[in-house]
Amino acid sequence: MNTRPAIDESTGPVALAVAFNQDSSCFAVGLDTGFCVFNSDPCELKVSRDFNAGIGAAEMLGRANYVALVGGGKNPKFPTNKVIIWDDAKQLAVVTLEFQSQVFQARLSRSQILVALLNSVSLYAFSSPPKKVSSFETADNPSGLCCLGSNIVAFPGRTPGQVQIMEIGTGNISIIPAHGTPLKAMTLSPNGEILATASETGTLIRLFSTTNCARFSELRRGVDPAAIFSLAISPSNTLLAVTSDKATLHIFDLPHASSNATTSRSTRSSSPYSTSSFDDPTNSSSTTSNRTKWGILGSIPLMPRLFSDTYSFASAPISIDDDPHAALMGTAKPPVPIPGIPGGKAKKGVVGWLDDWTLVVVGGGRDGRWEKFVLGRAEDGKRWVGRQGWKRYLGV
Repeated sequence: MNTRPAIDESTGPVALAVAFNQDSSCFAVGLDTGFCVFNSDPCELKVSRDFNAGIGAAEMLGRANYVALVGGGKNPKFPTNKVIIWDDAKQLAVVTLEFQSQVFQARLSRSQILVALLNSVSLYAFSSPPKKVSSFETADNPSGLCCLGSNIVAFPGRTPGQVQIMEIGTGNISIIPAHGTPLKAMTLSPNGEILATASETGTLIRLFSTTNCARFSELRRGVDPAAIFSLAISPSNTLLAVTSDKATLHIFDLPHASSNATTSRSTRSSSPYSTSSFDDPTNSSSTTSNRTKWGILGSIPLMPRLFSDTYSFASAPISIDDDPHAALMGTAKPPVPIPGIPGGKAKKGVVGWLDDWTLVVVGGGRDGRWEKFVLGRAEDGKRWVGRQGWKRYLGV
């Protein structure tokens, strides 16, 4: 007779949400018990606040003491229709924004607060009390997609697949017909000049200039549909990282006519890393050119476009399983939706660039993981990406 006590799967914290600050030097984690802030590299706990209740979204303002919090999980700390600006130095809420429906995302800058609901976004001046600047209708936006730059904001349009870009100074709106299916991910480059988008199909990433809203490039993640987890552009605005439910990190070159592109690309030729930097040398891959994936087939007329599309120049596997042992044994159970967070699923594969050679991928859930990846160039000129280290940051 088996007399061992049953394993209590409810023990330990669960990471409901993960978000990097503006320069990816830190990341905030919304837990079913409160929230934490970690240093990105090395992965070290900096702040931990136990509310004995859930936080479904936590957004930092640089390294300042302000954090935008939204309640979430089975036992939300705050009503899910409110955004709480938390002053961690005082350990109290200093600003509260209340809405008629659930808040799916909040973004912060030193002068603005951007809030995404299911069918609208609202922009506020970061003041006391906050002053509403504008509000716009959107198509259904259960992922809370929105981007807050220094001069512009980007969010879904009223028609699925469209993006609206608003100039903060003038209030002018531009519409981009980005995809034919609903949006799944979007991001702005650090300089605010590039918008990258992906749809629910997840095979293509499209790049647009925010100055004239023209599409200047299209990148192919793969042929099979996938759920895109995260898009992130490097500090030099020349590389794009993409993660998806295919458990893969892809790295792309960004072709654009930036005045500093030549300087940035020449800097990339002197990577400080070698393949000996990997914690597992098999967790890396590279190609000589993202435009020669299919060789001569890409130049044959009338061939399907996937043979001539631009692919990633390197890729590596990432961890996305809450219970990797169960996944290996084939006993993994379908995830139970988590109330109070976008999509009912903890975020996975969230990417933050530390510099042009180093990036971190963080996932939520019970088995919250931090993974560090580095890019390099081999002696034969091939570029590669590989995992240098990983950690279960929740300590369970």
